Amino acid sequence: MLELDHINFAYPHGNALLHDVSLSVKPACFTALLGKNGCGKSTLLSLIMGILHPASGTITLDGEDLPHMERGLRAKKICMVAQREEATHTTVFDAVLMGRKPYIESAPRQEDFDAVADILARLNLSHHALSYMDELSGGERQVATLARAFVQQTDYLLLDEPTNNLDPYNQQEIMQLVHHEVNDRGISVLAVMHDINLALQYCDRFILMKEGSIKTVGDSSVITEATIRDIYGMKVDVITHNGTRVVIPHTLK
Repeated sequence: MLELDHINFAYPHGNALLHDVSLSVKPACFTALLGKNGCGKSTLLSLIMGILHPASGTITLDGEDLPHMERGLRAKKICMVAQREEATHTTVFDAVLMGRKPYIESAPRQEDFDAVADILARLNLSHHALSYMDELSGGERQVATLARAFVQQTDYLLLDEPTNNLDPYNQQEIMQLVHHEVNDRGISVLAVMHDINLALQYCDRFILMKEGSIKTVGDSSVITEATIRDIYGMKVDVITHNGTRVVIPHTLK
């Protein structure tokens, strides 16, 4: 289990951004991290990945201190898809092959090439294997980026706004791919989300943040009119449609 215990963080010469954050990311679970812009969601992912370092508190993965874990071992356990990744003039096959880097000692082996070919086939990207990443559409590029993360075969995957700037069809496709990976391979996903209804459709667990603190954790039942009003400062109706909770915002006045 990935666990954060009493994490505090502030940027240099800035106010505290995270305040006594404690949470656990359960195995084989799709968890949505929700909250307003600037509440610390993306910063939390950067702390988990060791890009930033907490002022105090601990981050452990399966009982081991994650920030001090050997880099190669950590890359086999956890990976992250950032909110914005530069599209390079690299073929899709080679870009996805980069996900095998933790397992490659001197040069890729046949099993690495096979793993890439398999994931491209599973995600319907085989016809784009020799296309360049910077020539793909936004949705295609995001699927290829997920393919690189999946082929890394980690137990934990962090996603920072995985459906940002995608049309509704591609949003559904991305969330469905991640959901299948959770169910089929039993990985654990922590995803920063802004679309609450998309999260309700696919996620198992919800962590809601406000002003750098964890306010609510639980299944979809924690998404209520009162919770949304507290976290986002807006009035909504929460209904159930085809067995799924749906948030309907009131018109702002």
